[in-house]
Amino acid sequence: NFSRVTEFILLGLSDTRELQLLFFTLFLLAYTMVLLGNLLIMVTVRTDPKLSSPMYFFLCQLSFIDICYTSVTAPRMLVALLSGHKAIAFEGCMAQLFFLHFVGSSEMFLLTVMAFDRYTAICRPLHYTAIMARRACWALVTACWLGGFTHSIVQTVLTLQLPFCGPNTIHSYFCDILPVVRLACADTTLTEWLMASNSGLISLGCFLVLVASYALILAKVRAHLVRGHWKALSTCASHVMVVTLLFVPCIFTYLRPAGTLPSNKYVCLIYTTFSPMMNPLIYTLRSDEVKESM
Repeated sequence: NFSRVTEFILLGLSDTRELQLLFFTLFLLAYTMVLLGNLLIMVTVRTDPKLSSPMYFFLCQLSFIDICYTSVTAPRMLVALLSGHKAIAFEGCMAQLFFLHFVGSSEMFLLTVMAFDRYTAICRPLHYTAIMARRACWALVTACWLGGFTHSIVQTVLTLQLPFCGPNTIHSYFCDILPVVRLACADTTLTEWLMASNSGLISLGCFLVLVASYALILAKVRAHLVRGHWKALSTCASHVMVVTLLFVPCIFTYLRPAGTLPSNKYVCLIYTTFSPMMNPLIYTLRSDEVKESM
């Protein structure tokens, strides 16, 4: 009597055709800004020798991750809004789930590394060049990708072990852990707690590390109010804006079991679309070097 679900239905953001066309226009513009803005940053950093410091190296990596992160959900959402086709195959849903958490958690780790880079530059300037050597930077970026892959494969394996035989309607515009787990034909209490402790604690842990690093930077700047430190603090302010857009919605979404509160697909838009879109604007407007290079 067991029948396996072969596809899911993504309800999207709205059933009204006029709103679907409006959402399509808005998110097409947002996705275009994500692609063009982050590609511009990558090309600028790669082609200008003056932007060879670790900070811009990590910024280039962040732009690449943002393009990948948004591309996991945005193209599928745009096609569904325009055509009205809301079905996604089971395999495609699991792939979207895997890459969403793979790239998303890698970005969280990278933002933590960027905070460590700023802390080292401000609080240990004499040792900065030795600590943040090019080989160390590549090792940190590699660790971010490996950490993201480990996190994502755990989430995906836990999901694939669940039986899906009943409803297949997902109240969102993409496949994510919480909406998919709710559709399983089994008691998912333990799985939900494992997933919450995985995704939620990663988000919270990285966020607390970031807050601690900014607190130390602020204490350092208050003790040495010189021009160079104010410039570094300005850079950190833009970093705080990115962190807030990404981590706060993620903590709200993932630091709880699936059945405690209904998921909010509009909250998900903040970290899947608007955060990657704001990164190029925040970093270019706050960095004179990048603007001059462009």
